[in-house]
Amino acid sequence: MIIIPARLNSSRFENKILVDIFGLPMVIRTAKAVSILDDVVIATDSQEVVDLATQHDIKAVLTSTEHQSGTDRINEAVNILNLDDDEIVVNVQADEPFIEAEVVQAVINQVKELKDRDFTMVSCYKDINSEMADDPNHVKVICDDSGDAIYFSRSKIPYHRDHYNSANYKGHLGIYGFTKKSLNDFCSFKESLLEETEKLEQLRAISNSCKINMVHVESNSFGIDTKEDLENALRFFK
Repeated sequence: MIIIPARLNSSRFENKILVDIFGLPMVIRTAKAVSILDDVVIATDSQEVVDLATQHDIKAVLTSTEHQSGTDRINEAVNILNLDDDEIVVNVQADEPFIEAEVVQAVINQVKELKDRDFTMVSCYKDINSEMADDPNHVKVICDDSGDAIYFSRSKIPYHRDHYNSANYKGHLGIYGFTKKSLNDFCSFKESLLEETEKLEQLRAISNSCKINMVHVESNSFGIDTKEDLENALRFFK
């Protein structure tokens, strides 16, 4: 099941999930982009978004207004929906209206491969250049030789001592795959100091010695965090 956490109010871009993306509200555009892969549910804190989803024949679940992260929100949703512990749950951010279905499918496939782990969490990254890596809104990740994440940061990591301008960096895409049990486990962990410092919820898993396996994908999509991101995306995808 694909669940899209959709908090209406955003500190950087108010009501951004409702902005028009080529004729559809952003959250609806995102849901339709991945609906060919699996059942899609929008998990939201807003009755307005529930009603909007209903208008577009998309299932929605009303969740608490108190959640601090999208993953906590979808965790409430999977428990409301009473999913089995081994159900694959994919978190696709509401601000990814241009995400390619192939990228989400790659995450689903990797969760299937790793379902026997005690804790199963998968995400993905794409290659980005040095200039893009300078932007703190583009989260970077470094991985070990097994493909598991070592650290995520808004800073430019790794640091290239010799300052290679042509160096490629791993740009994290905010898509996460879990088993339902692992999602429940993740949300039982206390918020970590690293998570609070970087404002990156995935660091909660790393702080609790849990592995996040990373899949290398190719994608033109990027999350829309600011009005400038929106303008750039509409120009690019037009």
